[in-house]
Amino acid sequence: MSVPGSFTYQALPGFFEFSEAPTDSDNRATTTPGLGLINRAYPTDADFDPAGEKTQWERFAHFIEQQNKEGGDNVRYKLIYYIRHGEGFHNVKEAQVGREAWDDHWSLLDGDGTANWFDAFLTDKGKQQAWALNDFWRDAVLKLKMPLPQICYTSPHARCLETTKITYSEVHSLENRPFRPIVKEMLRERSGVHTCDRRRTRSWIASQYPEYEIESGFAEEDELWDAKVRETKSDVERRVKILLDDVFNASDETVLSFTAHSGLVHGLNAVTKHPDVWVAPGSMVPFIIKATR
Repeated sequence: MSVPGSFTYQALPGFFEFSEAPTDSDNRATTTPGLGLINRAYPTDADFDPAGEKTQWERFAHFIEQQNKEGGDNVRYKLIYYIRHGEGFHNVKEAQVGREAWDDHWSLLDGDGTANWFDAFLTDKGKQQAWALNDFWRDAVLKLKMPLPQICYTSPHARCLETTKITYSEVHSLENRPFRPIVKEMLRERSGVHTCDRRRTRSWIASQYPEYEIESGFAEEDELWDAKVRETKSDVERRVKILLDDVFNASDETVLSFTAHSGLVHGLNAVTKHPDVWVAPGSMVPFIIKATR
């Protein structure tokens, strides 16, 4: 277990094609084969795979584990699979009316009489996107030997809870791992004003997802959402820093999964000095993050 404390973070380039992806909103990153792990050698290959029989993913995972063994308490590496939730009803309404009308009017309402987007659920398309990730995982584990997350963290918003459940449904059994995601408040979307970003109660989450663990200190009501004040981008970045300090100190597990939001990924990009790549709904992208104390 690492010694508790604060780290500085850096997303490392040179391992995934995602780190070189375009940074404009018209070119949003999507799930790529093998998550775009770059075909390259690692310093640990000679001892780990002298016959050249291991997959790229097996060699990469071993390399990261060795980096952690050599880093001690002051340097840690974690591979984070970042999943943006599938399409929600709020996404559909915003696309229908445009960003300006959404921000000025529709986002302040719970719905329009046809659809409801308070703490928005997934649309049918959003569910299909999550099932596509489930298919991706089954193929990646069996063929590429890509490691499943040792810990899955999820935003408390309904669209993320559902995306997580579908994405990893029965997948962890491929490695005989238990499936018990941890609900973390700090993974939530940029909070305030927009009703889609006000979460449901702790009791609702516990009743709908009894297999999930809800982090200690998680309030019954949404105490962070304010109907009149929306978080700034700097607020989100400070929250991401708290989140990373928490998960990097929580355990020595190397491979994690975050299910979260478009606003949260921009905060993660900023805190880890990663290019500010946009992520499409229902997509999974990789971060290899070095934490230094």
